[in-house]
Amino acid sequence: MKPFTSLSVIVVLVILSSCCQDVMSGANIGPWRKRNLLSPAHPLIVGKDLPFAVKSLTTAALTASNEMMSRSSGIGSSVSHVSGESNEENDNEKSNETETMITDDVSTDGNTTRSICNNITSEEAKIEKDKSATTKKKFFKLKRKKVVDPNSTAARYAKKLKNRNTMNIKRKLLHTSWGFLFAALNQAIPRSKFIPCMTVLTSATLLMELLRYRKHFGWMNDALHFVLGSQLRKHEMEGKFTGSTYYFLGVTVSAHLFPKSAATLGIIQLALADPAASYFGRRTRHVYWSRIERGFFGIGRNKGVLGFLGGALVCFPFNYRVLKVAQWGGSGIPGGKSNLLVASLLLGAAGAFADLIVPTPAVTMPSKLFGIPMPPLHIDDNVVVPVVSSFACTKIFALMGWDDQLSLAKYILF
Repeated sequence: MKPFTSLSVIVVLVILSSCCQDVMSGANIGPWRKRNLLSPAHPLIVGKDLPFAVKSLTTAALTASNEMMSRSSGIGSSVSHVSGESNEENDNEKSNETETMITDDVSTDGNTTRSICNNITSEEAKIEKDKSATTKKKFFKLKRKKVVDPNSTAARYAKKLKNRNTMNIKRKLLHTSWGFLFAALNQAIPRSKFIPCMTVLTSATLLMELLRYRKHFGWMNDALHFVLGSQLRKHEMEGKFTGSTYYFLGVTVSAHLFPKSAATLGIIQLALADPAASYFGRRTRHVYWSRIERGFFGIGRNKGVLGFLGGALVCFPFNYRVLKVAQWGGSGIPGGKSNLLVASLLLGAAGAFADLIVPTPAVTMPSKLFGIPMPPLHIDDNVVVPVVSSFACTKIFALMGWDDQLSLAKYILF
């Protein structure tokens, strides 16, 4: 028998005898496996019925078996450790699930709270934005609320009037009549007297516009409505200035900046091109290809090409007549009738083009300029048309070789 086999048999016998002694003595096998077999308290070591030789052999065998048992106990502890870890993992998973549920609840509550906070923040931001917008447009807002009293006569008149989108023939006829009147006055009255008179009229009209919406000045609206009646527009009784202010201003500026003949012809373009272009533009607004929706950088917005052509063609025969009967002297018209036709057509086109470039709705001034509150002024065609037309008249005269100091007929048309 080989030594290793003999040693194994001895180890088995020792283990069996030890188990028998443990069972007979009532000892527990489980704790025995965890004991140190070389401990003096072990029954194999303290047993007196075994010879000394067997004790020596068993001591050696026990040393080997101790190593084997330690390895097996190590494996068992590893298994128990793994099982313990698995149990811990299960417990951890359960605790994680619980924590996840709690976290979800907390996160849900947090999200709800956060959403409520966000809503409150957005509402506060909206309120601040409204406040800032109100602050930026403070002048206009206060003016609309303070100046236009719903119970005032101006508000009552505004309900009866029509807006600017309607065709108001009476207003256009009045516009043309005022234009021919101021053109005749500019031609008949010396420049030194006409310009101061127009300055006083424009200033008085501007003062009326600034006062007529204030308290104790409602009688001005009554007088204005009594004189003009339905020829007024709705917005002119809702805090805006009337077209008369811009009309007088345009005539005054033209008479001051340009020679008398050029200013007179510019005022005639205001009298004819503006209402004619408006009339044909509204009549042909269903012709979509002719409409200028957004314009070129805002220029000509909501205007029409057919309106421009209509205004130019209406001005053409009047311009031709005015220039033909002008005081040319004995030499006659430089360039003959061909230059007269071209000049008349170009002048009418200039007046219609001046009306075309003014956008609708008009560009308004800011509520404040350098911190100073400004009145609700805007770019109006009653100012642009006579100024641009008078300037164009000087250039057309220079192009034709005509004297810019050309005197027109005494009564303009004859």
